[in-house]
Amino acid sequence: MDDFKLVCPCLLGVEGLVADELRRMEAKNVEPQNGRVIFDGSDEMLARANISSRYSERVIVQMGSFFARSFEELFQGVKALPWERWIGKKDAFPVKGSSLNSKLSSVPDCQSIIKKAIVERLKQKYHINWFEETENLYQIQFLIMKDKVSIMIDTSGAGLHKRGYRANSTEAPIKETLAAAMVNLARVRHDANFIDPFCGSGTILIEAAMYALNIAPGMQRHFTAENWNNIDKNVWQNEKNRAKELIITDAPFMAQGYDIDGAAVSLTMENARKAGVVSKIHAEKRNIEDFKPVGEYGCVICNPPYGERLLDIRQAEELYRIMGQVFERKHGWNYSIISPDDTFEECYGRKADKRRKLYNGMIKCQYYMYFK
Repeated sequence: MDDFKLVCPCLLGVEGLVADELRRMEAKNVEPQNGRVIFDGSDEMLARANISSRYSERVIVQMGSFFARSFEELFQGVKALPWERWIGKKDAFPVKGSSLNSKLSSVPDCQSIIKKAIVERLKQKYHINWFEETENLYQIQFLIMKDKVSIMIDTSGAGLHKRGYRANSTEAPIKETLAAAMVNLARVRHDANFIDPFCGSGTILIEAAMYALNIAPGMQRHFTAENWNNIDKNVWQNEKNRAKELIITDAPFMAQGYDIDGAAVSLTMENARKAGVVSKIHAEKRNIEDFKPVGEYGCVICNPPYGERLLDIRQAEELYRIMGQVFERKHGWNYSIISPDDTFEECYGRKADKRRKLYNGMIKCQYYMYFK
């Protein structure tokens, strides 16, 4: 099959990271946009992006885009797209989507029109009048924004943040894709002395280990498009084999996690085992007040509990003050902390050397980086 348009939606603030990793994967015509990255690729690239992207939320086939201000324009625009290239006679193709600031504002009506248009197209191509929809899933997605319609097919199924290692988690865990982005932005090294003093269920530790060892995050999970008949099954196996060959098996990376909750420490080690990085991670019960930067160099990344998640504002601010005291300035050491609290730097005791706006779910945060 020839190259086609693909889209990787992502968290706001990490578009550049997604674009860079897609270029390293040899994607073509990579174009970062707000909250997503568009690129061209083949079946191999579709599989590769699903298996290997650390920062994308999913991989979607971009079927087409056009303007529509009436249901007739929507119907004809959707019907003109080459649905038979993807969807077989017995495949399921449910429709879901959203509409923002557009004349066609009724999502249920738009769903119905889009479904009808796809059915009409496939009727003409397959010369049948009834579709059983009992075989492979092709989840159709649409977005209508300011009257511009984008029509897509999801290839991932569950979001790509679901790596397969975190069936259980502590309260308010950080999203795996965000944790991976934080690791990248902090420039974690393959020989890092890495520490998360608020490790929770271990997400940041595990993502750091997978990054340092170059383990593809999708190695242990299934993707919807693996079942599709129009993509050769060998494509998926070949891409998983390619990802295995890129793993750095002899990296001296080691990570340490601390938490005041013993159950969280146990959960960290359980999740590290599931992720295949348990030999690279040590976790123990310890209070932040006991932290000391031991060694010539070290990298600390953490997601401390804060007001909107687990602590009230006063408790959170006191925690930031303690962090400012124990995270000593020391040559070879850097500290990166994500927080939604505008008073963080004031409580911590000094301005960050660099800041970056990131989103933890729907919560706008700053990523405070100290390295001088």
